Amino acid sequence: MTVVLPRTATATPTPLPRAAALGIALATVVWSGSFVTSRTLHDSVPPVQQAFWRWLVALVAVAPFGARQAWGQRKAIRRHLGFVLLASLLGVTAYNTLVNQAGLTTPAANMGMIMAASPVLMAVFERAAGIRLGARRVAGLLTACAGGVLLIGGGAGGARFAAGDLWMVAAACCFASYSGLLRRKPAELGGAAFLFTTFLLGTVLLLPAQGVSLAVQGGFEPTPGTVLPILYVGVVSSAVAFFAWNRAIALVGPSRAGVVYYLQPVCVSLLSWALLGETTGWTQLLCMALILGGVVLGATARR
Repeated sequence: MTVVLPRTATATPTPLPRAAALGIALATVVWSGSFVTSRTLHDSVPPVQQAFWRWLVALVAVAPFGARQAWGQRKAIRRHLGFVLLASLLGVTAYNTLVNQAGLTTPAANMGMIMAASPVLMAVFERAAGIRLGARRVAGLLTACAGGVLLIGGGAGGARFAAGDLWMVAAACCFASYSGLLRRKPAELGGAAFLFTTFLLGTVLLLPAQGVSLAVQGGFEPTPGTVLPILYVGVVSSAVAFFAWNRAIALVGPSRAGVVYYLQPVCVSLLSWALLGETTGWTQLLCMALILGGVVLGATARR
């Protein structure tokens, strides 16, 4: 059986359940650190290899909890293999590889601000599914999109365009698509089984690119400066954060999850300033205000 959300509208927005709010907040703060980590490793570990080792570590971390459940639900996984493969491709194989690629040229703060527009894309997908957004939510979408366009286009304050900004737009699209897809996750698939299976398939899908990267770019030197960040993104940013996010999406859906997700650019900016010494100019602040304002406006709108 597949979970399909009703298309009926509620009269007013309701507060987020505490479990969902905590899960989204945890994932948001943890993922903020992963953008800084990607930026930190940009000159020592190739993007594809960052992604591959991240998900291999994550797979090992969730195996004690998800492998047995996945084996027990193997018939259901086979029935919904197309869905699981698509989720693996979007949420595991493509998303973090694109983020790592963006980290080669884009400051971590910019990466966080662009990703903050993901809830806007989630709302667009909900509208495509037949859910009414309302005038206030549409205004929020347009405001946040304006902030993203200003950031990517360079703005009026001298913000420097980087090719990584476009990689981040692609990453945001993948993550929003993955989050929207979670709303239709088959109910017979348990959370741990789904997580383990997507991590496994996503890692397998990365194998060809990993082989090419090793042949062309060579491997990286395993030092505390490379291994510890990969362990962080593998265990905390992947196993822990994805479980929390997926659980929250199951409770409230992707659009409402954006209510807390907008904290991410603030967290990323603070972490990049504290750990990487990155500065934030007035144009970036304006973009942040537009993106956050648009997301908040859209997320708190009546349905």
